[in-house]
Amino acid sequence: MTSNASAIKNIVTVIWLLPMLILFASSMGIAQNLDLATGKDDQPIEITADNGIEWQRDNQVMIATGNAKATRGTSNVEADTLRAYYQNNANGGSDLSRLDAIGHVKISSPTQTVTGQSGVYDLLQAILVVTGKKVTLVSGKDRITATQQMEYYEKKQMAIARQNATANHDGKVLRADTLVALFSKDKFGKSRVSRVQAFENVRVVTPTESIWARKGIYDVSSGIVTLNGDVRITRDGNQLNGDYAVINLNTGISKLLTDPGLQSPKGKKNDLNLRQKRKKKRVRGYLVPKRKPSRESK
Repeated sequence: MTSNASAIKNIVTVIWLLPMLILFASSMGIAQNLDLATGKDDQPIEITADNGIEWQRDNQVMIATGNAKATRGTSNVEADTLRAYYQNNANGGSDLSRLDAIGHVKISSPTQTVTGQSGVYDLLQAILVVTGKKVTLVSGKDRITATQQMEYYEKKQMAIARQNATANHDGKVLRADTLVALFSKDKFGKSRVSRVQAFENVRVVTPTESIWARKGIYDVSSGIVTLNGDVRITRDGNQLNGDYAVINLNTGISKLLTDPGLQSPKGKKNDLNLRQKRKKKRVRGYLVPKRKPSRESK
């Protein structure tokens, strides 16, 4: 066979395989997030364990112990012990309705991982709740932690971290009592955190500043954090107080502003109450001058 004929054969082979390669790549991109509950209906959940599986027919529960693992597609639930609960369906059969995970819990997909001490996976509502002294969710460059529990809502693509919650995106840190993270898919089909809402005792830490507020919103793609309520910015012993702040974590620029909701509506510029309210909410700064060295220290 000549070299030209061999090249043509190779091109034909690639063209013939191309549709299958595209289909394979597409299927890999679809199932990247946690979808144990919302996966394909015809895809079974496989349960394995080292020490054995106990089936309690009357209680409609299956108990797997010893490195127990439940798998559906690319999503896994791992723990020391798994309890799988069933309930009867309208067709006379039974459906898996809930998974309880106990000890060294890990729920994972190709792009997301949640770890904790115990967990409950409601497969009917597609809601996962993981508890423990340290619960962690990792999604790409994003890491979200909490010291009470983490809730993951498959259908809404949303996670809620409760108590001492921290969101870390590529070294940029946002802390609060409660964090709500919203996920979206990038062009490769991978799930990532796109937006984080923070509530109570919100704190943003940059290399030069510490910022406190009551609530905030972090747009991950732009790196901009918008803070509201008793905002305080401290830097080198100086402090600025206000109602509203915009922090750009990418550029390091912080702006402290008056609350835009306090601006006078049209036609009411002379309203005394509004003017007084606006005056009380003015931005304030406390600047500490550098002390000059005393003659005795020279």
